[in-house]
Amino acid sequence: MFVLVEMVDTVRIPPWQFERKLNDSIAEELNKKLANKVVYNVGLCICLFDITKLEDAYVFPGDGASHTKVHFRYVVFHPFLDEILIGKIKGCSPEGVHVSLGFFDDILIPPESLQQPAKFDEAEQVWVWEYETEEGAHDLYMDTGEEIRFRVVDESFVDTSPTGPSSAEATSSSEELPKKEAPYTLVVRDLEGAARTAG
Repeated sequence: MFVLVEMVDTVRIPPWQFERKLNDSIAEELNKKLANKVVYNVGLCICLFDITKLEDAYVFPGDGASHTKVHFRYVVFHPFLDEILIGKIKGCSPEGVHVSLGFFDDILIPPESLQQPAKFDEAEQVWVWEYETEEGAHDLYMDTGEEIRFRVVDESFVDTSPTGPSSAEATSSSEELPKKEAPYTLVVRDLEGAARTAG
């Protein structure tokens, strides 16, 4: 679920931090820049693990700060395919069951990956697993807040870096806000339905 990723970055340390230890200042700046951010094709950055190498620091004309090229390792949330995780149901919609790990919420179990046969109950806004037994069928509801075990089957990275307006957008006068997309999404398969019986 968590991996160590080797990274390289140039860190700017402002002059008022020169009295502190260089490693402490660099660690603080790296965590400000990366913690709780998604790096494209890498994963969700959690925290700095260690600094492996510091290169020479430079002060450029017109800028009193030091600029240091740093090699470091960062703890990143990036589960491998087929990894089994346990989360809680955040909510249900016709698109599927939305699951949260507490620190990461962009997890979706699409309808075709739920225990079958399953249907979406519009009235209660939950997915229902129609569990067959010898005594007949039972409806098992997947309620918000229930624990669920799931397998990672796919991941999706979306480049959310800002772009300038296109010529078509510049000429149109409509005030449509672009739809926000999650930069990193996991698509998973339900292994063990967290469900309650109807009744």
